[in-house]
Amino acid sequence: MTRVFLFFLITFTTILFSQEKRKIEYYAEQQEADEDKYPGATILIGNVKMNHEGIKLTCQQALYYKKQNFFKAIGNVLIKQGDTITQTSDYADYDVNSKQALSWGDVVLKDPTMTLTTDTLQFDRLNQKLYYRSFATIKDATNTLKSKNGNYYLENKKFTATTRVTVVNPEHNLESNHLDYYTNTGYTYLYGPSTITNTENENKIYCERGFYNTKTDISHFVKNAKLYLKERTVEGDSLYYDKRKGFASATNNIQIIDTVQNFITRGNYAEIFELKDSLFIIKKAVAISIVDKDSMFIHGDTLLVTGKPKKRIIRNYHNVKIFKSDLQGKCDSIHTDQKTGLTRMYKNPVIWSDQNQITGDTIYLKSNVETEKLDSLKVFNKAFIVSKDSLSENDFNQIKGRNMFGKFEQNKLRTLLVKGNAESIYYNRNEETNIIETITKEISSNIEFTLDKGIIQTIKYLKASDGKTYPPSKLPEDIKKLKGFIWREYEQPKKMEDIFIKDGDEKKPPLKKNNRKKLPAILSDKTTFKDKKGKARKKQ
Repeated sequence: MTRVFLFFLITFTTILFSQEKRKIEYYAEQQEADEDKYPGATILIGNVKMNHEGIKLTCQQALYYKKQNFFKAIGNVLIKQGDTITQTSDYADYDVNSKQALSWGDVVLKDPTMTLTTDTLQFDRLNQKLYYRSFATIKDATNTLKSKNGNYYLENKKFTATTRVTVVNPEHNLESNHLDYYTNTGYTYLYGPSTITNTENENKIYCERGFYNTKTDISHFVKNAKLYLKERTVEGDSLYYDKRKGFASATNNIQIIDTVQNFITRGNYAEIFELKDSLFIIKKAVAISIVDKDSMFIHGDTLLVTGKPKKRIIRNYHNVKIFKSDLQGKCDSIHTDQKTGLTRMYKNPVIWSDQNQITGDTIYLKSNVETEKLDSLKVFNKAFIVSKDSLSENDFNQIKGRNMFGKFEQNKLRTLLVKGNAESIYYNRNEETNIIETITKEISSNIEFTLDKGIIQTIKYLKASDGKTYPPSKLPEDIKKLKGFIWREYEQPKKMEDIFIKDGDEKKPPLKKNNRKKLPAILSDKTTFKDKKGKARKKQ
């Protein structure tokens, strides 16, 4: 019996507590009822006041439905929650039981961090959430936010805004379809296609997911990020940008397009110093120049681009490789000056043009600044050009000298001048039968060559020469290759993807094996035998 009584006591106390909790206090200068017009309602007129669990409401008139515990406020409605939140509107409905308030007509809500204006606003007191579905404007110390739909969470000062969202301040204009915005910090989290425009210089950022600090102008984007600067467009899987410092960094699948020049850089990590006009790329870094609808790719471990447009200096460091459909190259480092069109290749450089391999201590390539086509070639110290004979694997046409100077026509090497200690070996074929008839070895101070499709057409000796011509059968083996000869075909990038092959990983040509089986001495030559020391001796 005691337990049953205790149960009813607890239940009764809970009901009373619940009823007490739902109870409101109200006051008006005049109270009346009109069952015909407002059945079940108490009509409150003049200086109406209502209190309920920390919320205070004042208005000119009101209807209170006691049975439903529902309050309708009319005219100059003011709602206060604590000491921090105030809201004004023309009308408001307040459901005491569910703690839901609906305000409409010139709604203005203020808290210490922002001011919200809209036509209709819902207030969920249980979850401390405000929401609107027919456009609102939010102003704080830094920004003005507008959107069609939105939720505002009072506890953490967060707006979740969707559909036609803009965030505007004197320096930036942000457009999005979905974002979270914190009024106390200015942090913005973007969840859909979004664009941030710098109103001062019209630089733009586009992304589909990211973070933007509206107070410090620092942003970090992680999906389809693009940064549109005055002279460059930066793309990457991940993009960090500090607008005030003019610094950006990008990670993975980076593409940076020079919008002034036909020039693109790619890699997997990049740093851009906007104020210094410099760009730094590593991890599969490659510079791409578009020349005559044909692209030249230059890869190195590190890529550095500095200077203003048309005056940029491009440096590639270590393990540099070049690929173009009609020109390939390799060296340790390369330096290109866009103003002069001069490209310098350093440390064991080699280039392949048509069928020719060109090497030396240093190689310079000069391009026409206007047309961007190759103009000339300079090779300094130990200049050497080699081309494999068209029908023989082991025969090579060779030219060497102290220095070498070449001219290009339509990106093809057309003339070549070898100066100082010039030497050449050339295989002469019959034009009709294509059979090698003679091999010529020449020595002269200076030799000039003309080429067509990489094949020597004419030879001119500018000073007295000393040479000799041999029939193929009588060519001495020791002069078949000039001193310093080396064939580096296996290092040549045959396609664009080959520029990323590391040194040492190239496929070297397989060693030619002697297919003749090695027989025991006594069987291989019946006229010989081995003595006690293992030496072969003829039988007497």
